[in-house]
Amino acid sequence: MLQTDSEFTKTRWICTIIGLGFYLVDIVTDVGLAVKYFLVGKLVWAGLTLLFVVVGSAATQVFSYTWYRDDTRNPLVNPGGDKLISGMNRGRLIGLHVLQMGIFTRYYHLLKAGYMAVWFKSPETVEFSREVHLVLFGRATDLSMLKLFETFLESAPQLLFQMYILLGHGHKSTIQCICMVGSFINIAWAIVDFRRCLRRSLPQVREMPSGLPTFVYLLYKLLTITAHILSLSLFLVLSPYSTLGMAVVWLAGTLWAHWVRTDFCTSKGLERLYRIIVGVVLIFTFFNVKGQDTRWQMAVYYVIFAFVNLSGPLLLVLVRPEANAAEYFWPVTLLIFGGTVLGLAYLLLYYTVYHPRGRSLQADEVDGHMGQEREPDTMLRMRNFLQL
Repeated sequence: MLQTDSEFTKTRWICTIIGLGFYLVDIVTDVGLAVKYFLVGKLVWAGLTLLFVVVGSAATQVFSYTWYRDDTRNPLVNPGGDKLISGMNRGRLIGLHVLQMGIFTRYYHLLKAGYMAVWFKSPETVEFSREVHLVLFGRATDLSMLKLFETFLESAPQLLFQMYILLGHGHKSTIQCICMVGSFINIAWAIVDFRRCLRRSLPQVREMPSGLPTFVYLLYKLLTITAHILSLSLFLVLSPYSTLGMAVVWLAGTLWAHWVRTDFCTSKGLERLYRIIVGVVLIFTFFNVKGQDTRWQMAVYYVIFAFVNLSGPLLLVLVRPEANAAEYFWPVTLLIFGGTVLGLAYLLLYYTVYHPRGRSLQADEVDGHMGQEREPDTMLRMRNFLQL
């Protein structure tokens, strides 16, 4: 018999459906909000709201198609050497991804194969059953990685932009609030789902424990990201030209990814796109781009992060004293200060107590080395993309 933690269980299958639901709600509400802005004459707001959706979706389609193509060339994934992957030829794959249906296609195949594996168990050998579940975890991890890309290209920027509209222009609507809640939930789900899928799929890395460790990790990420988004929104209220500062952070993150020579992708062009996405992620949270021990880089990042967070409210009240009387100022300021302090406290708690590698502060270190035999492409991607 398989051990429980080695199986793609019914709970994981149901969670996949829940993740699909969150993704759909996030996309549909964003598009609905863009339409509402357009109908009331806010064309710039409508365009930017829709732009985040398009950029996030387009980038994930590129990676999704490339990974499908890589799978057709991998003898371990496609031992027959045929031109089909999951029953689709190259033309059909290209068409689905041009129509922005790549992620939905992956959800369909994962749910279909997972349904047959967990709801209709057949008396195969243990070895065959293990292989089936390993393939399912590989598909789930690919999907979680794509969702993570989409989250930081669409959900996080969208939440920041809508906060700026709410705080800076006082514009509030029901669908806008639903959009912001949807983005927030999507960020939370994507982060934890990616983390758990990633560690579960790497055989040489201990699985992330469920329960309290996962909850502490979630609080660390959500509190720090939320505080940072609120602080950045105050910078935008102070001046829209604050986007230039974010562009500098993005450029620095992109150059760092280039400097450490990330090797996440199978082509140079796609690797450049990956490094650009890394720069975007680093605007919002720390990201290990090389799968190495980065405790000092993480420490420097969060020192700067805390300084930026605390500077947002202070600069706003110094440059625009009238903001002190605004209805939102003190609640947002308290959330920024509280989120920063508590988020960093949970970061320390997680990496000193609950991190699966043990009790030392080894924030982002990969165990083991690459095997001599060629591994499935999913495994290669995961080894080079170990921790968020």
